[in-house]
Amino acid sequence: MSTRFDDFLEEQLKDEEFRKEFEALQPEHAVIQAIIDARKESGLTQKELAEKTGIAQGDISKIEKGLANPSLKTLKRLAFGMGKVLKIEFVSIENTIKG
Repeated sequence: MSTRFDDFLEEQLKDEEFRKEFEALQPEHAVIQAIIDARKESGLTQKELAEKTGIAQGDISKIEKGLANPSLKTLKRLAFGMGKVLKIEFVSIENTIKG
């Protein structure tokens, strides 16, 4: 199901410069979305995750808004607080290109 935003984004991605910038930011957005999805899947609020990890709720909020760049140590603490482990993987460029 397409949304107005999806249509807008598809149109913007036709611009080469915009597409390159968008693709350059994709890894950061993927990390942010993974954190948000994992937290919600764990049934935790930011406040509850803060209590479990010792990371300030405000800092978790900044991470989820893309206003902070968490270290690997912080990512591991967040994962552990959600009952998960952090997994980072490198994939071939050919596997990421949409055909």
